[in-house]
Amino acid sequence: MVVPGDVSSAEQAGPGWVGKLHWSDIVVIVLYFVFVIFVGLWAAKKSKRDSLGGYFLASRSMHFSLVGASLFASNIGSGHFIGLAGSGAANGIGVAVFELNAIFVLIMLGWLFVPVYTAAGVFTMPEYLRKRFGGQRIRVYLSVLAILLYVFTKISADLYAGAIFIEQSLHWNLYASTAILLFIAALFTITGGLTAVIWTDTLQTIIMIIGALALMVLAFIKVGGYNNAINIFFHSIPDTTIYNNTTCGLPPANSMNLMRSISDGNYPWTGMMFGLTISSVWYWCSDQVIVQRALAAKNLSHAKGGCILAGYLKVLPLYLLVFPGMIARILFPNEVGCADPDVCYKLCGSRSGCTNIAYPWLVLELMPHAARGLMMAVMMSALMSSLTSIFNSSSTIFTVDIWTRIRKNASEMEQLIVGRLFVIILVVVGILWIPVIQASKGSELFVYIQSITSYLAPPVCAVYVLAIFWKRINEPGAFWALMVGLVVGLIRFAWEFSYSSPACGEEDTRPNIITNMHYLHFGILLFFITAIVAVVVSLLTKPIADKHVTLYALYSYSSFYV
Repeated sequence: MVVPGDVSSAEQAGPGWVGKLHWSDIVVIVLYFVFVIFVGLWAAKKSKRDSLGGYFLASRSMHFSLVGASLFASNIGSGHFIGLAGSGAANGIGVAVFELNAIFVLIMLGWLFVPVYTAAGVFTMPEYLRKRFGGQRIRVYLSVLAILLYVFTKISADLYAGAIFIEQSLHWNLYASTAILLFIAALFTITGGLTAVIWTDTLQTIIMIIGALALMVLAFIKVGGYNNAINIFFHSIPDTTIYNNTTCGLPPANSMNLMRSISDGNYPWTGMMFGLTISSVWYWCSDQVIVQRALAAKNLSHAKGGCILAGYLKVLPLYLLVFPGMIARILFPNEVGCADPDVCYKLCGSRSGCTNIAYPWLVLELMPHAARGLMMAVMMSALMSSLTSIFNSSSTIFTVDIWTRIRKNASEMEQLIVGRLFVIILVVVGILWIPVIQASKGSELFVYIQSITSYLAPPVCAVYVLAIFWKRINEPGAFWALMVGLVVGLIRFAWEFSYSSPACGEEDTRPNIITNMHYLHFGILLFFITAIVAVVVSLLTKPIADKHVTLYALYSYSSFYV
Protein backbone atom coordinates (compact mmCIF):
# COMPACT_ATOMS: atom_id res chain seq x y z
CA MET A 1 0.00 0.00 0.00
CA VAL A 2 1.26 3.48 -0.87
CA VAL A 3 1.03 5.89 2.02
CA PRO A 4 0.89 9.55 0.96
CA GLY A 5 3.96 11.44 2.04
CA ASP A 6 6.25 8.41 2.66
CA VAL A 7 8.97 9.71 0.30
CA SER A 8 7.70 12.88 -1.21
CA SER A 9 7.16 14.73 2.07
CA ALA A 10 10.81 14.36 3.01
CA GLU A 11 11.89 15.62 -0.38
CA GLN A 12 9.44 18.49 -0.33
CA ALA A 13 10.93 19.81 2.89
CA GLY A 14 14.17 20.64 1.04
CA PRO A 15 14.99 23.33 -1.51
CA GLY A 16 13.60 23.22 -5.02
CA TRP A 17 10.00 22.51 -4.02
CA VAL A 18 6.88 24.66 -4.29
CA GLY A 19 4.18 22.93 -2.28
CA LYS A 20 4.23 19.37 -3.60
CA LEU A 21 5.76 20.32 -6.95
CA HIS A 22 9.46 20.11 -7.82
CA TRP A 23 11.13 23.00 -9.66
CA SER A 24 11.12 20.88 -12.83
CA ASP A 25 7.31 20.59 -12.57
CA ILE A 26 7.03 24.39 -12.44
CA VAL A 27 9.25 24.72 -15.52
CA VAL A 28 7.07 22.29 -17.47
CA ILE A 29 3.90 24.16 -16.47
CA VAL A 30 5.36 27.52 -17.51
CA LEU A 31 6.65 26.18 -20.84
CA TYR A 32 3.29 24.55 -21.54
CA PHE A 33 1.37 27.76 -20.97
CA VAL A 34 3.79 29.76 -23.10
CA PHE A 35 3.27 27.24 -25.90
CA VAL A 36 -0.53 27.33 -25.55
CA ILE A 37 -0.56 31.13 -25.58
CA PHE A 38 1.57 31.07 -28.73
CA VAL A 39 -0.84 28.66 -30.45
CA GLY A 40 -3.85 30.72 -29.40
CA LEU A 41 -2.38 34.00 -30.64
CA TRP A 42 -1.23 32.35 -33.88
CA ALA A 43 -4.75 31.04 -34.48
CA ALA A 44 -6.15 34.44 -33.58
CA LYS A 45 -3.89 36.08 -36.18
CA LYS A 46 -5.02 33.56 -38.81
CA SER A 47 -8.72 33.92 -38.06
CA LYS A 48 -11.19 36.31 -39.64
CA ARG A 49 -12.21 38.28 -36.56
CA ASP A 50 -13.74 41.29 -38.25
CA SER A 51 -17.12 39.65 -38.85
CA LEU A 52 -19.66 37.91 -36.63
CA GLY A 53 -19.33 34.67 -38.61
CA GLY A 54 -15.55 34.77 -38.29
CA TYR A 55 -15.50 35.59 -34.57
CA PHE A 56 -18.40 33.42 -33.36
CA LEU A 57 -18.45 30.50 -35.86
CA ALA A 58 -14.81 30.40 -37.08
CA SER A 59 -16.06 31.35 -40.58
CA ARG A 60 -17.65 27.87 -40.74
CA SER A 61 -14.29 26.50 -41.90
CA MET A 62 -13.31 23.88 -39.32
CA HIS A 63 -12.13 20.38 -40.31
CA PHE A 64 -13.96 17.44 -38.69
CA SER A 65 -10.90 16.53 -36.60
CA LEU A 66 -10.86 20.00 -35.03
CA VAL A 67 -14.62 19.93 -34.51
CA GLY A 68 -14.49 16.51 -32.81
CA ALA A 69 -11.56 17.43 -30.59
CA SER A 70 -13.22 20.70 -29.61
CA LEU A 71 -16.52 18.96 -28.82
CA PHE A 72 -14.67 16.59 -26.51
CA ALA A 73 -12.47 19.25 -24.91
CA SER A 74 -15.42 21.61 -24.37
CA ASN A 75 -17.16 18.84 -22.45
CA ILE A 76 -14.25 17.42 -20.47
CA GLY A 77 -13.19 20.00 -17.91
CA SER A 78 -11.56 19.90 -14.50
CA GLY A 79 -14.94 18.93 -13.08
CA HIS A 80 -14.76 15.66 -15.00
CA PHE A 81 -11.25 14.84 -13.77
CA ILE A 82 -12.29 15.53 -10.19
CA GLY A 83 -15.90 14.36 -10.44
CA LEU A 84 -15.56 11.16 -12.50
CA ALA A 85 -12.49 9.96 -10.60
CA GLY A 86 -14.17 10.82 -7.30
CA SER A 87 -17.39 9.03 -8.22
CA GLY A 88 -15.37 6.05 -9.43
CA ALA A 89 -13.63 5.93 -6.06
CA ALA A 90 -16.97 6.12 -4.24
CA ASN A 91 -19.23 3.88 -6.35
CA GLY A 92 -17.27 2.10 -9.08
CA ILE A 93 -17.84 2.23 -12.84
CA GLY A 94 -21.54 3.16 -12.82
CA VAL A 95 -20.75 6.84 -13.35
CA ALA A 96 -19.20 5.97 -16.74
CA VAL A 97 -22.71 5.64 -18.20
CA PHE A 98 -22.90 9.45 -18.14
CA GLU A 99 -20.05 9.43 -20.68
CA LEU A 100 -21.08 6.40 -22.74
CA ASN A 101 -24.63 7.71 -23.17
CA ALA A 102 -23.21 10.69 -25.04
CA ILE A 103 -22.00 8.46 -27.89
CA PHE A 104 -25.53 7.90 -29.12
CA VAL A 105 -26.71 11.44 -28.48
CA LEU A 106 -23.79 12.84 -30.49
CA ILE A 107 -25.02 10.83 -33.48
CA MET A 108 -28.41 12.48 -32.99
CA LEU A 109 -26.69 15.88 -33.01
CA GLY A 110 -24.95 15.25 -36.33
CA TRP A 111 -27.80 13.57 -38.18
CA LEU A 112 -30.98 15.07 -36.72
CA PHE A 113 -30.27 18.50 -35.26
CA VAL A 114 -27.35 20.10 -37.13
CA PRO A 115 -29.10 19.93 -40.55
CA VAL A 116 -32.02 21.90 -39.11
CA TYR A 117 -29.78 24.50 -37.44
CA THR A 118 -27.68 24.89 -40.58
CA ALA A 119 -30.75 25.33 -42.77
CA ALA A 120 -31.96 28.03 -40.39
CA GLY A 121 -28.64 29.89 -40.73
CA VAL A 122 -28.33 30.77 -37.05
CA PHE A 123 -25.47 31.72 -34.69
CA THR A 124 -27.18 30.70 -31.43
CA MET A 125 -29.79 28.23 -30.25
CA PRO A 126 -32.20 30.87 -28.90
CA GLU A 127 -31.94 32.53 -32.32
CA TYR A 128 -33.17 29.29 -33.90
CA LEU A 129 -36.23 29.24 -31.62
CA ARG A 130 -37.01 32.84 -32.57
CA LYS A 131 -36.98 31.88 -36.24
CA ARG A 132 -38.92 28.69 -35.53
CA PHE A 133 -41.67 30.31 -33.43
CA GLY A 134 -41.49 34.04 -34.10
CA GLY A 135 -41.47 36.60 -31.32
CA GLN A 136 -38.68 37.33 -28.88
CA ARG A 137 -39.72 36.23 -25.39
CA ILE A 138 -38.57 32.59 -25.74
CA ARG A 139 -35.26 33.67 -27.21
CA VAL A 140 -34.57 36.20 -24.46
CA TYR A 141 -35.67 33.79 -21.70
CA LEU A 142 -33.40 31.01 -22.95
CA SER A 143 -30.49 33.41 -23.43
CA VAL A 144 -30.68 34.62 -19.84
CA LEU A 145 -31.18 31.06 -18.54
CA ALA A 146 -28.18 29.79 -20.51
CA ILE A 147 -25.87 32.51 -19.17
CA LEU A 148 -27.01 31.86 -15.58
CA LEU A 149 -26.43 28.13 -16.01
CA TYR A 150 -22.95 28.80 -17.39
CA VAL A 151 -21.98 31.07 -14.51
CA PHE A 152 -23.44 29.10 -11.58
CA THR A 153 -22.87 25.51 -12.71
CA LYS A 154 -20.21 25.20 -15.39
CA ILE A 155 -17.89 28.04 -14.39
CA SER A 156 -18.34 27.47 -10.66
CA ALA A 157 -17.90 23.69 -10.92
CA ASP A 158 -14.73 23.96 -12.99
CA LEU A 159 -13.29 26.66 -10.75
CA TYR A 160 -14.00 24.53 -7.68
CA ALA A 161 -12.38 21.50 -9.31
CA GLY A 162 -9.36 23.56 -10.31
CA ALA A 163 -9.19 24.97 -6.79
CA ILE A 164 -8.92 21.44 -5.38
CA PHE A 165 -5.85 20.78 -7.52
CA ILE A 166 -4.27 24.08 -6.57
CA GLU A 167 -4.89 23.48 -2.86
CA GLN A 168 -3.59 19.90 -2.93
CA SER A 169 -0.46 20.56 -4.97
CA LEU A 170 0.77 24.14 -5.06
CA HIS A 171 -0.58 25.67 -1.84
CA TRP A 172 -0.72 28.97 -3.73
CA ASN A 173 -3.11 31.76 -2.92
CA LEU A 174 -6.39 30.48 -4.34
CA TYR A 175 -7.63 33.86 -5.56
CA ALA A 176 -4.41 34.78 -7.38
CA SER A 177 -4.10 31.36 -9.05
CA THR A 178 -7.69 31.28 -10.24
CA ALA A 179 -7.55 34.88 -11.42
CA ILE A 180 -4.47 34.10 -13.57
CA LEU A 181 -6.19 31.10 -15.15
CA LEU A 182 -9.30 33.13 -15.85
CA PHE A 183 -7.20 35.91 -17.36
CA ILE A 184 -5.38 33.55 -19.76
CA ALA A 185 -8.62 31.85 -20.79
CA ALA A 186 -10.27 35.21 -21.38
CA LEU A 187 -7.26 36.42 -23.40
CA PHE A 188 -7.74 33.70 -25.99
CA THR A 189 -11.47 34.36 -26.27
CA ILE A 190 -11.25 38.15 -26.47
CA THR A 191 -8.44 38.22 -29.02
CA GLY A 192 -9.21 35.28 -31.26
CA GLY A 193 -12.85 34.31 -31.10
CA LEU A 194 -13.91 30.75 -31.88
CA THR A 195 -10.97 29.93 -34.16
CA ALA A 196 -8.44 30.46 -31.35
CA VAL A 197 -10.69 28.57 -28.93
CA ILE A 198 -10.98 25.55 -31.25
CA TRP A 199 -7.24 25.44 -31.95
CA THR A 200 -6.33 25.63 -28.25
CA ASP A 201 -9.06 23.05 -27.50
CA THR A 202 -7.44 20.67 -29.99
CA LEU A 203 -3.97 21.10 -28.49
CA GLN A 204 -5.26 20.65 -24.95
CA THR A 205 -7.27 17.56 -25.93
CA ILE A 206 -4.06 15.89 -27.12
CA ILE A 207 -2.25 16.88 -23.92
CA MET A 208 -5.15 15.69 -21.74
CA ILE A 209 -5.34 12.27 -23.39
CA ILE A 210 -1.57 11.63 -23.35
CA GLY A 211 -1.14 12.75 -19.73
CA ALA A 212 -4.18 10.87 -18.43
CA LEU A 213 -3.14 7.75 -20.37
CA ALA A 214 0.32 7.84 -18.78
CA LEU A 215 -1.16 8.16 -15.29
CA MET A 216 -3.63 5.33 -15.97
CA VAL A 217 -0.75 3.01 -16.97
CA LEU A 218 1.27 3.96 -13.87
CA ALA A 219 -1.79 3.40 -11.65
CA PHE A 220 -2.54 -0.06 -13.04
CA ILE A 221 1.14 -1.05 -12.75
CA LYS A 222 1.16 0.12 -9.14
CA VAL A 223 -1.70 -2.22 -8.16
CA GLY A 224 -0.62 -5.19 -10.27
CA GLY A 225 -2.92 -4.89 -13.28
CA TYR A 226 -6.64 -4.70 -14.06
CA ASN A 227 -7.82 -7.97 -12.45
CA ASN A 228 -5.91 -7.29 -9.26
CA ALA A 229 -7.30 -3.75 -9.11
CA ILE A 230 -10.90 -4.98 -9.32
CA ASN A 231 -10.35 -7.62 -6.62
CA ILE A 232 -8.61 -5.24 -4.21
CA PHE A 233 -11.11 -2.41 -4.74
CA PHE A 234 -13.85 -4.26 -2.84
CA HIS A 235 -11.51 -4.56 0.15
CA SER A 236 -10.37 -0.93 0.14
CA ILE A 237 -11.90 -0.02 3.48
CA PRO A 238 -10.79 2.86 5.75
CA ASP A 239 -9.51 2.07 9.22
CA THR A 240 -12.40 3.95 10.87
CA THR A 241 -14.82 1.46 9.31
CA ILE A 242 -12.80 -1.55 10.42
CA TYR A 243 -12.15 -0.40 13.99
CA ASN A 244 -15.62 1.05 14.63
CA ASN A 245 -17.44 -1.98 13.15
CA THR A 246 -19.68 0.12 10.88
CA THR A 247 -20.78 -0.18 7.25
CA CYS A 248 -19.65 3.38 6.46
CA GLY A 249 -16.96 3.48 3.80
CA LEU A 250 -17.63 0.05 2.27
CA PRO A 251 -17.38 -0.05 -1.54
CA PRO A 252 -20.82 -0.92 -3.02
CA ALA A 253 -21.29 -4.57 -3.98
CA ASN A 254 -22.43 -3.49 -7.48
CA SER A 255 -19.39 -1.30 -8.11
CA MET A 256 -18.57 -3.16 -11.35
CA ASN A 257 -22.11 -2.89 -12.76
CA LEU A 258 -22.93 -0.29 -15.40
CA MET A 259 -26.66 -1.08 -15.18
CA ARG A 260 -28.07 -1.19 -11.66
CA SER A 261 -31.35 -1.80 -9.89
CA ILE A 262 -34.18 0.70 -10.30
CA SER A 263 -33.96 1.24 -6.53
CA ASP A 264 -30.22 2.03 -6.59
CA GLY A 265 -29.66 5.38 -4.91
CA ASN A 266 -26.82 6.41 -7.22
CA TYR A 267 -27.41 5.11 -10.76
CA PRO A 268 -30.84 3.44 -11.26
CA TRP A 269 -31.04 1.91 -14.74
CA THR A 270 -34.30 3.68 -15.61
CA GLY A 271 -32.83 7.04 -14.76
CA MET A 272 -29.61 6.31 -16.63
CA MET A 273 -31.45 5.06 -19.73
CA PHE A 274 -34.21 7.68 -19.99
CA GLY A 275 -33.64 10.57 -17.58
CA LEU A 276 -29.97 10.87 -18.54
CA THR A 277 -30.84 10.78 -22.25
CA ILE A 278 -33.19 13.75 -21.77
CA SER A 279 -30.45 15.76 -20.08
CA SER A 280 -27.94 14.63 -22.72
CA VAL A 281 -30.15 15.73 -25.61
CA TRP A 282 -30.38 19.17 -24.01
CA TYR A 283 -26.62 19.35 -23.48
CA TRP A 284 -25.34 17.87 -26.73
CA CYS A 285 -28.11 18.99 -29.12
CA SER A 286 -29.28 22.38 -27.85
CA ASP A 287 -26.55 23.77 -25.59
CA GLN A 288 -24.70 26.71 -27.15
CA VAL A 289 -21.22 25.57 -26.07
CA ILE A 290 -21.57 22.25 -27.91
CA VAL A 291 -23.68 23.08 -30.94
CA GLN A 292 -21.51 26.10 -31.76
CA ARG A 293 -18.61 23.72 -32.47
CA ALA A 294 -20.67 21.59 -34.86
CA LEU A 295 -21.97 24.68 -36.65
CA ALA A 296 -18.37 25.84 -37.20
CA ALA A 297 -17.67 22.81 -39.46
CA LYS A 298 -16.96 23.63 -43.10
CA ASN A 299 -19.95 21.52 -44.23
CA LEU A 300 -22.46 18.96 -42.98
CA SER A 301 -20.16 16.01 -43.64
CA HIS A 302 -17.44 17.51 -41.46
CA ALA A 303 -20.02 18.24 -38.74
CA LYS A 304 -21.06 14.57 -38.77
CA GLY A 305 -17.44 13.44 -38.80
CA GLY A 306 -16.71 15.65 -35.81
CA CYS A 307 -19.67 14.14 -33.91
CA ILE A 308 -18.44 10.61 -34.67
CA LEU A 309 -14.89 11.44 -33.54
CA ALA A 310 -16.20 13.00 -30.33
CA GLY A 311 -18.28 9.85 -29.75
CA TYR A 312 -15.18 7.66 -29.95
CA LEU A 313 -13.33 9.96 -27.58
CA LYS A 314 -16.18 9.67 -25.04
CA VAL A 315 -15.21 6.03 -24.48
CA LEU A 316 -11.93 7.17 -22.95
CA PRO A 317 -13.10 8.68 -19.62
CA LEU A 318 -14.06 5.23 -18.27
CA TYR A 319 -10.44 4.13 -18.57
CA LEU A 320 -8.62 7.43 -18.14
CA LEU A 321 -10.62 8.79 -15.19
CA VAL A 322 -13.02 6.30 -13.57
CA PHE A 323 -10.62 3.36 -13.17
CA PRO A 324 -7.79 5.59 -11.88
CA GLY A 325 -10.27 6.98 -9.34
CA MET A 326 -10.96 3.44 -8.15
CA ILE A 327 -7.22 2.76 -7.93
CA ALA A 328 -6.78 5.92 -5.84
CA ARG A 329 -9.14 4.40 -3.29
CA ILE A 330 -7.03 1.23 -3.30
CA LEU A 331 -3.80 3.15 -2.72
CA PHE A 332 -5.20 5.67 -0.22
CA PRO A 333 -8.19 4.01 1.50
CA ASN A 334 -8.02 6.11 4.66
CA GLU A 335 -7.86 9.38 2.73
CA VAL A 336 -9.85 8.95 -0.50
CA GLY A 337 -12.22 6.43 1.08
CA CYS A 338 -12.60 8.15 4.45
CA ALA A 339 -16.05 7.74 6.00
CA ASP A 340 -15.86 9.28 9.47
CA PRO A 341 -17.23 12.87 9.12
CA ASP A 342 -14.74 14.33 11.61
CA VAL A 343 -11.75 12.64 9.95
CA CYS A 344 -12.90 13.73 6.50
CA TYR A 345 -13.32 17.33 7.58
CA LYS A 346 -9.77 17.46 8.95
CA LEU A 347 -8.43 15.89 5.76
CA CYS A 348 -10.25 17.79 2.99
CA GLY A 349 -12.67 20.22 4.61
CA SER A 350 -15.80 18.18 3.87
CA ARG A 351 -17.82 16.06 6.29
CA SER A 352 -19.50 14.06 3.53
CA GLY A 353 -16.35 12.45 2.12
CA CYS A 354 -13.05 13.13 0.35
CA THR A 355 -13.39 11.18 -2.89
CA ASN A 356 -12.87 14.43 -4.82
CA ILE A 357 -9.16 14.33 -3.96
CA ALA A 358 -8.70 10.94 -5.69
CA TYR A 359 -7.20 12.20 -8.95
CA PRO A 360 -4.99 14.95 -7.44
CA TRP A 361 -3.47 12.46 -5.02
CA LEU A 362 -2.72 10.01 -7.83
CA VAL A 363 -0.95 12.74 -9.76
CA LEU A 364 1.05 13.99 -6.80
CA GLU A 365 2.08 10.57 -5.48
CA LEU A 366 2.62 8.46 -8.62
CA MET A 367 3.98 10.80 -11.27
CA PRO A 368 7.77 11.45 -11.45
CA HIS A 369 9.33 14.92 -11.58
CA ALA A 370 8.43 16.98 -14.68
CA ALA A 371 5.75 14.45 -15.59
CA ARG A 372 3.88 15.62 -12.50
CA GLY A 373 4.14 19.14 -13.90
CA LEU A 374 2.78 17.90 -17.24
CA MET A 375 -0.27 16.45 -15.51
CA MET A 376 -0.80 19.69 -13.61
CA ALA A 377 -0.67 21.40 -17.00
CA VAL A 378 -3.26 18.89 -18.22
CA MET A 379 -5.58 19.77 -15.37
CA MET A 380 -5.12 23.47 -15.91
CA SER A 381 -5.64 23.01 -19.64
CA ALA A 382 -8.88 21.15 -18.94
CA LEU A 383 -10.02 24.08 -16.81
CA MET A 384 -8.95 26.61 -19.44
CA SER A 385 -10.52 24.63 -22.27
CA SER A 386 -13.88 24.58 -20.55
CA LEU A 387 -13.66 28.24 -19.54
CA THR A 388 -12.65 29.47 -23.00
CA SER A 389 -15.57 27.58 -24.52
CA ILE A 390 -18.00 29.02 -21.99
CA PHE A 391 -16.64 32.55 -22.37
CA ASN A 392 -16.96 32.46 -26.14
CA SER A 393 -20.43 30.91 -26.17
CA SER A 394 -21.73 33.21 -23.42
CA SER A 395 -20.47 36.31 -25.25
CA THR A 396 -22.14 35.01 -28.42
CA ILE A 397 -25.48 34.58 -26.69
CA PHE A 398 -25.32 37.94 -24.96
CA THR A 399 -24.29 39.82 -28.09
CA VAL A 400 -26.61 38.19 -30.62
CA ASP A 401 -29.65 37.49 -28.43
CA ILE A 402 -29.68 40.22 -25.77
CA TRP A 403 -27.58 43.20 -26.88
CA THR A 404 -29.32 43.41 -30.27
CA ARG A 405 -32.59 43.74 -28.37
CA ILE A 406 -31.19 46.67 -26.38
CA ARG A 407 -29.47 48.26 -29.37
CA LYS A 408 -31.53 47.30 -32.39
CA ASN A 409 -29.28 49.15 -34.87
CA ALA A 410 -25.94 48.10 -33.40
CA SER A 411 -23.19 47.77 -36.00
CA GLU A 412 -21.09 44.62 -36.37
CA MET A 413 -18.10 46.41 -34.84
CA GLU A 414 -20.17 47.44 -31.82
CA GLN A 415 -21.38 43.86 -31.38
CA LEU A 416 -17.80 42.55 -31.54
CA ILE A 417 -16.68 45.07 -28.89
CA VAL A 418 -19.65 44.22 -26.65
CA GLY A 419 -18.88 40.50 -26.98
CA ARG A 420 -15.29 41.07 -25.82
CA LEU A 421 -16.36 43.31 -22.93
CA PHE A 422 -18.90 40.73 -21.77
CA VAL A 423 -16.09 38.17 -21.44
CA ILE A 424 -14.37 40.59 -19.04
CA ILE A 425 -17.58 40.80 -17.01
CA LEU A 426 -17.72 36.99 -16.83
CA VAL A 427 -14.12 36.96 -15.56
CA VAL A 428 -15.04 39.39 -12.77
CA VAL A 429 -18.12 37.33 -11.84
CA GLY A 430 -16.00 34.17 -11.82
CA ILE A 431 -13.52 35.69 -9.38
CA LEU A 432 -16.31 37.03 -7.14
CA TRP A 433 -17.86 33.55 -7.10
CA ILE A 434 -14.73 31.95 -5.55
CA PRO A 435 -15.85 32.54 -1.92
CA VAL A 436 -19.11 30.72 -2.67
CA ILE A 437 -17.13 27.79 -4.07
CA GLN A 438 -14.95 27.66 -0.97
CA ALA A 439 -18.02 27.75 1.28
CA SER A 440 -19.70 24.87 -0.56
CA LYS A 441 -17.07 22.16 -0.25
CA GLY A 442 -18.47 18.66 -0.44
CA SER A 443 -17.98 15.28 -2.06
CA GLU A 444 -20.95 15.49 -4.43
CA LEU A 445 -19.61 17.77 -7.17
CA PHE A 446 -20.59 15.53 -10.09
CA VAL A 447 -23.98 14.73 -8.57
CA TYR A 448 -24.57 18.44 -7.95
CA ILE A 449 -23.95 19.26 -11.62
CA GLN A 450 -26.16 16.44 -12.88
CA SER A 451 -29.00 17.22 -10.48
CA ILE A 452 -29.04 20.90 -11.46
CA THR A 453 -29.27 19.78 -15.08
CA SER A 454 -32.17 17.43 -14.31
CA TYR A 455 -34.12 20.26 -12.65
CA LEU A 456 -33.61 22.91 -15.35
CA ALA A 457 -32.81 21.15 -18.64
CA PRO A 458 -35.81 18.84 -19.36
CA PRO A 459 -38.24 21.69 -20.24
CA VAL A 460 -35.74 23.15 -22.71
CA CYS A 461 -35.08 19.68 -24.15
CA ALA A 462 -38.82 19.08 -24.62
CA VAL A 463 -39.31 22.36 -26.49
CA TYR A 464 -36.35 21.76 -28.81
CA VAL A 465 -37.44 18.19 -29.59
CA LEU A 466 -40.98 19.32 -30.36
CA ALA A 467 -39.69 22.27 -32.41
CA ILE A 468 -37.59 19.93 -34.55
CA PHE A 469 -40.06 17.06 -34.96
CA TRP A 470 -43.62 18.46 -34.59
CA LYS A 471 -44.63 21.30 -36.88
CA ARG A 472 -47.88 22.10 -35.00
CA ILE A 473 -46.16 23.43 -31.86
CA ASN A 474 -46.46 27.22 -31.72
CA GLU A 475 -44.98 30.08 -29.70
CA PRO A 476 -47.62 30.17 -26.90
CA GLY A 477 -47.30 26.40 -26.44
CA ALA A 478 -43.50 26.54 -26.22
CA PHE A 479 -43.41 29.61 -23.97
CA TRP A 480 -45.94 28.44 -21.39
CA ALA A 481 -44.44 24.96 -21.36
CA LEU A 482 -41.07 26.52 -20.51
CA MET A 483 -42.65 28.62 -17.75
CA VAL A 484 -44.44 25.65 -16.18
CA GLY A 485 -41.31 23.51 -16.44
CA LEU A 486 -39.18 26.23 -14.88
CA VAL A 487 -41.54 26.65 -11.89
CA VAL A 488 -41.77 22.89 -11.26
CA GLY A 489 -38.01 22.45 -11.61
CA LEU A 490 -37.17 25.35 -9.30
CA ILE A 491 -39.57 24.06 -6.64
CA ARG A 492 -37.82 20.68 -6.58
CA PHE A 493 -34.40 22.35 -6.73
CA ALA A 494 -35.09 24.74 -3.84
CA TRP A 495 -36.79 22.02 -1.81
CA GLU A 496 -33.96 19.55 -2.18
CA PHE A 497 -31.09 21.96 -1.60
CA SER A 498 -32.77 23.41 1.47
CA TYR A 499 -31.65 20.18 3.15
CA SER A 500 -28.08 18.99 3.53
CA SER A 501 -27.20 15.39 2.71
CA PRO A 502 -26.54 13.46 5.92
CA ALA A 503 -23.03 12.17 6.55
CA CYS A 504 -22.46 8.47 6.97
CA GLY A 505 -24.11 7.23 10.14
CA GLU A 506 -26.36 10.28 10.56
CA GLU A 507 -30.16 10.11 10.35
CA ASP A 508 -31.71 11.22 7.05
CA THR A 509 -34.50 13.69 7.90
CA ARG A 510 -35.33 14.71 4.33
CA PRO A 511 -38.88 14.13 2.98
CA ASN A 512 -39.57 10.85 1.18
CA ILE A 513 -40.25 12.60 -2.14
CA ILE A 514 -36.64 13.79 -2.11
CA THR A 515 -34.98 10.65 -0.81
CA ASN A 516 -37.07 8.19 -2.85
CA MET A 517 -37.38 10.06 -6.18
CA HIS A 518 -34.01 10.12 -7.90
CA TYR A 519 -33.13 13.36 -9.70
CA LEU A 520 -32.94 11.52 -13.04
CA HIS A 521 -36.43 10.09 -12.49
CA PHE A 522 -37.64 13.60 -11.72
CA GLY A 523 -36.11 14.72 -15.02
CA ILE A 524 -38.29 12.20 -16.87
CA LEU A 525 -41.42 13.47 -15.11
CA LEU A 526 -40.52 17.09 -15.79
CA PHE A 527 -39.91 16.37 -19.50
CA PHE A 528 -43.37 14.88 -19.95
CA ILE A 529 -45.08 17.62 -17.91
CA THR A 530 -43.49 20.21 -20.19
CA ALA A 531 -44.30 18.29 -23.38
CA ILE A 532 -47.95 17.84 -22.38
CA VAL A 533 -48.34 21.56 -21.60
CA ALA A 534 -46.73 22.46 -24.95
CA VAL A 535 -49.01 20.12 -26.91
CA VAL A 536 -52.22 21.16 -25.13
CA VAL A 537 -51.57 24.91 -25.37
CA SER A 538 -50.48 24.62 -29.01
CA LEU A 539 -53.64 22.73 -29.97
CA LEU A 540 -55.83 25.25 -28.16
CA THR A 541 -54.24 28.28 -29.83
CA LYS A 542 -53.77 29.52 -33.39
CA PRO A 543 -51.44 27.43 -35.63
CA ILE A 544 -48.07 28.93 -36.42
CA ALA A 545 -47.40 30.72 -39.72
CA ASP A 546 -46.05 28.68 -42.64
CA LYS A 547 -42.78 30.64 -42.78
CA HIS A 548 -41.89 29.26 -39.33
CA VAL A 549 -43.02 25.70 -40.07
CA THR A 550 -40.33 25.40 -42.76
CA LEU A 551 -37.69 25.33 -40.01
CA TYR A 552 -38.73 22.01 -38.53
CA ALA A 553 -37.04 18.70 -39.33
CA LEU A 554 -38.69 17.32 -42.47
CA TYR A 555 -38.27 20.50 -44.52
CA SER A 556 -34.66 21.00 -43.39
CA TYR A 557 -33.71 17.39 -44.13
CA SER A 558 -35.15 17.66 -47.62
CA SER A 559 -32.86 20.60 -48.38
CA PHE A 560 -29.85 18.39 -47.64
CA TYR A 561 -30.84 14.89 -48.65
CA VAL A 562 -33.26 15.30 -51.52
